[in-house]
Amino acid sequence: MEKQNSKYRWAVFGTVLFTYFLIVSQRTAPGLITDQLMKDFNLTASTIGLLTSIQFLAYASLQIPIGLLSDRYGPNFFLIIGTILNGLGTVLYSLAPNEFFLLFARLLVGLGDAAIWVNLVLILSIWFKGNEFVGLIGIAGMAGSFGFLLATVPFSWSISLWGWKIPFLLVGIILCVLGILLYFILVIKPKQLFNGHEEQKINPPKEEQVKEKTLSLLLRILSSRQAWATFLCHFGVVGTYVGFIGSWAVPYGMNVYDMTRSDASQLIMIGLIGAIIGAPITSWIAGRLDSIKKPYTVIHLVSFLCWTVLLSFGGEPPFFMLIILFFIIGYCNGANTLTFAVVRQSFDRKEVGLASGFANTGGFLSAVLLPSIFGKVLDHFHAAPIHVGYLYAFIIPVIFSLLGLAGGLLIKEERQEAKGSI
Repeated sequence: MEKQNSKYRWAVFGTVLFTYFLIVSQRTAPGLITDQLMKDFNLTASTIGLLTSIQFLAYASLQIPIGLLSDRYGPNFFLIIGTILNGLGTVLYSLAPNEFFLLFARLLVGLGDAAIWVNLVLILSIWFKGNEFVGLIGIAGMAGSFGFLLATVPFSWSISLWGWKIPFLLVGIILCVLGILLYFILVIKPKQLFNGHEEQKINPPKEEQVKEKTLSLLLRILSSRQAWATFLCHFGVVGTYVGFIGSWAVPYGMNVYDMTRSDASQLIMIGLIGAIIGAPITSWIAGRLDSIKKPYTVIHLVSFLCWTVLLSFGGEPPFFMLIILFFIIGYCNGANTLTFAVVRQSFDRKEVGLASGFANTGGFLSAVLLPSIFGKVLDHFHAAPIHVGYLYAFIIPVIFSLLGLAGGLLIKEERQEAKGSI
């Protein structure tokens, strides 16, 4: 029995997908308690930005190494360890007595999170055929959006009910248990069903060949126009969205529009609804047009225009317009799964982990930079009316999304079904 024809592959898919869903929720859930952290630990806006940035810095810095290692040695081990690290970091975050423990906890979460998406892509490529892979990547993108959705009203409600520590503690414990479950699902059971034969196919026979091929592969990816195009695409559309909602969106709604935390969470939820439908609809459009570049370039143009509109209204557009803008920006983020459709179209399977990691680095490098710079701008204008700080801070996502548009224009449309298929 082969993995790609077995019914067991759906157990793998379901478990991995739920793990990804829960982990994604912890990327932005701390944004719900920004004001509480500032009060409880006497933190400045810059420190809050650092809390978010350190998580995404760890994530971004490990994408290329994780991609290389996963291509060579398989994704299972890294996904399991990543899940457990994420869980331990979330538990520690809930128990932190001071800001140094908060920073260390978010670092652990970032280290764990770094191993999730790239290895999810590789696991799907191992267990599913090419015609299934494209659709399932879109579903995985939707699962991530649902994870962000969990971190809005549902998580906000639990914080209001129990305080902020208990919800984070419970999620951390669940993730640790999931790490153990993944070991059984991905390692123990497949060995019983398939005798481990297929796992050997992804490992090279000689260590010297691995080192030589790794260097060659890395240089080829770094000199590839497609790789840099996907890097910039992810930088522009993912980092602006994740970096903003993960740290400043809820305070923005509360400070500029005098919203309650719950109401601000509902505002963010509108963007997440856009993200949920962005992946399947844009993928369907790309399929109908038989083109990834055309719809993805339009997505980046629309994202750039939305952030520009926010800036042009001084960071305080009419409320009905704000709702529309958040929905569209969310939709554009949901379409980011097209980045990995470009990767699949452009690279051999032995390069997919590294190419995916490199593209992902772009998105989360942006997510590292945006919260920190955003916080510094707000601190700089702390004596001015609150909307002034947000006015100047919104220059940052405008510039970042313009780089994403440049990435969309750089994509070279290719038809490479003949290449090593996933």
